[in-house]
Amino acid sequence: MTTPDCGEPAGDSIVAHRPTETDMRHYYENFVPFNLLFQWLAHARVPTDDFTHREFAFEHQNGAYQRYLSFQDAAEFKNKVVRANPTRFEVGAVYSVEPKNRKTVAKSLMRPLAKELVLDIDLTDYDDVRTCCRGTAICRKCWKFVTLAVAVVDAALRHDFGVRHRVWVFSGRRGVHCWISDPRMRALRENGRRAFVEYLDVLSGGKKSRAAGPNSGVYGMKKPYHPHVERSLGLLKTHFVDVVLKEQGTWDAPDAAAALANTIPDLRLRQALLARWRAHPHTTSMDRWLDVGTLYADLAVASFDLVDWRKETILATLYPRLDVEVTRQPNHLLKAPFCVHPGTGRVCVPFDPAVRDFDPFADAPSVHGLFAQDELQWRNTGLRPGVELFRAYVSGLLKDEPRRKRARGSGDEAEAEPDGDEPSLEF
Repeated sequence: MTTPDCGEPAGDSIVAHRPTETDMRHYYENFVPFNLLFQWLAHARVPTDDFTHREFAFEHQNGAYQRYLSFQDAAEFKNKVVRANPTRFEVGAVYSVEPKNRKTVAKSLMRPLAKELVLDIDLTDYDDVRTCCRGTAICRKCWKFVTLAVAVVDAALRHDFGVRHRVWVFSGRRGVHCWISDPRMRALRENGRRAFVEYLDVLSGGKKSRAAGPNSGVYGMKKPYHPHVERSLGLLKTHFVDVVLKEQGTWDAPDAAAALANTIPDLRLRQALLARWRAHPHTTSMDRWLDVGTLYADLAVASFDLVDWRKETILATLYPRLDVEVTRQPNHLLKAPFCVHPGTGRVCVPFDPAVRDFDPFADAPSVHGLFAQDELQWRNTGLRPGVELFRAYVSGLLKDEPRRKRARGSGDEAEAEPDGDEPSLEF
């Protein structure tokens, strides 16, 4: 499969190209599609309360963090970002008053009214099952965990929640974000957001065993499995052997093997496995996986269902690991699309998993790579696929937005916008 040329060597690790302050100012001035970001957040081509009453935040070059910023239109948005030249800017909730005027009203009036529903998946949450990398490091092997997580979550969004408007965005280093802009999702209060993410948070749904590992809550799930769980298993089980047993060798190490044994609910079988693995400390994960079935049969274990245990182990290793708090809190801020990760210099580009799997090593341009392709604008660079995808996404969102909302503008007397126009690419 061919991939768009982002101007970077398609290696097996993210190479850091830390941008300077001069690099960032030039990038903000010439490459960030501020008008598209404005229309996405305003849900219109003219200013609305969804934009003017929305909180933004800047993380500055000196480490300072500035909250409760708000802007009147796309021009002010761009001008303030270029002037401040932050390492990144973040998007928050829509409030009942403009955030910059929060000190002029009672605190009780400064409450979030709406915000995109967001999801956050980070590879550091897979450190108990990936062996190739740790911490902020990633490679093509462990990125498969993210690819599978995106596939599972995206299927649930489309089939279970009927989501029409979602965009996935690379975080710039080791994860992805999903922004959901359907009006009913934006309007969810904290309890609704909690219910939404709890539906997806399968890993904490069963009987948690501290000795078995951080995601052992999946064991002992209620039967029969929910249709979402069954669908997820159907996707994940075909990758389990290659990803977990062969490529990662998740249970090759003795302490990891002990953690696997601790997920076995039958004492006799658990002890027999630990004894075998102590006697053969260099057994592979594949062999250990087969040992469970062999000793289960030899000991005629009847206290639990081996098939269910296998399914739940697949979920424990491969099912999406979500940052629940990012989704649950309506006032949580998240880095905007097209920001640059300060540690890697990579652009947080949008992608569509329904079209193709995202490859951060081939599809995520760096600021320096973009400048090498064209110093003056994005159209001839590796940023173009991401901008065009985002433009199509915003276009679909605006077409589905209720006409009264799109026509409202910044006040009740705003004139209706003409229908059928595509979002502008003027920055």
